[in-house]
Amino acid sequence: MSQNVPQPLEEASVSTTACQNCHATMPTGLRFCRNCGFRLGEGVSEYTETVRFSNGPGNPNFGFAGGQMATVAGGSFAPRKKRMSGMTWIFLGMILFFLTAGIITQFIRPAARRLAGAPPLVVVAPRSYFGVNEFETTDGGVTFDSIEAPGSPADKAGLVGGDIITSFDGQAVKDDDELMELLGKTPVGKTVDVAYIRDGEPKLTKLTTISKGDLEQLSRVFAARPEGRGRLGVDDREEVEIPNSKLRGVQLRGIPRSLPADMAGIKDGDIIIEFGGTPIRTDEELSHRINRAIPYETVHVIVMRGAERLDIPVRMGRQ
Repeated sequence: MSQNVPQPLEEASVSTTACQNCHATMPTGLRFCRNCGFRLGEGVSEYTETVRFSNGPGNPNFGFAGGQMATVAGGSFAPRKKRMSGMTWIFLGMILFFLTAGIITQFIRPAARRLAGAPPLVVVAPRSYFGVNEFETTDGGVTFDSIEAPGSPADKAGLVGGDIITSFDGQAVKDDDELMELLGKTPVGKTVDVAYIRDGEPKLTKLTTISKGDLEQLSRVFAARPEGRGRLGVDDREEVEIPNSKLRGVQLRGIPRSLPADMAGIKDGDIIIEFGGTPIRTDEELSHRINRAIPYETVHVIVMRGAERLDIPVRMGRQ
């Protein structure tokens, strides 16, 4: 009795083909070479194999860029390069536009002013400051009533109200306009020679100019001085000439009682010609020197009482 012996199943035939790139054997239905990654076309099986192949180890030619595969020469894959966005291009374009406009403007404006006959723009340098309250034209030159603040250029140079300036930095001055013009041409911080007349005698000093801001700062510091301002107690006064001399001074009238001047022995009619070692020739200069005196300190006041010259120490009060 014969038995039916099962015959071995025939192996399923698998159709293969060769990769067009590396010539490796690959299934006919697969459109993606497992060996080199060459793409044969598009299809579902290719997509599945692409995902498997790209995530496999040791495949440097494949990768994702932003979740998508990018194709390079030879059928391999590489990440896509990032590109600048549209807003970035707009921003760069605006910067380029404004830079170009600025450069063009520098050439157009001067040309337009020349065509219109307008004078060229002139940059005016900061004016130098002398440090006095106000200039005034007088016989022989330019004078002033008082220095403006302690430590000002005129103060450091030893000038006082009533001095007559005859030349500035080697240039003769005949009126206040000429002196102001010279100050406008003088650089801030320059040291110049100043010739002047006091009590009929010519003198020479050196003065270093400062800026307006520096002068204003000196005035602010003086105004905010913690010691306060001095007080003499002689409010009624006038400028007079000293008989038989070239001197001028400030005569006092109506000395109030129990104030520093009265208590020191200054009398009605006395003419102050010096205060704390500073010559006094104008009423404004005397006011300034009284104000800057330290309260409760003793100041020597030189007065003319008739033909007599007296040195009177005065203990200053406080305003």
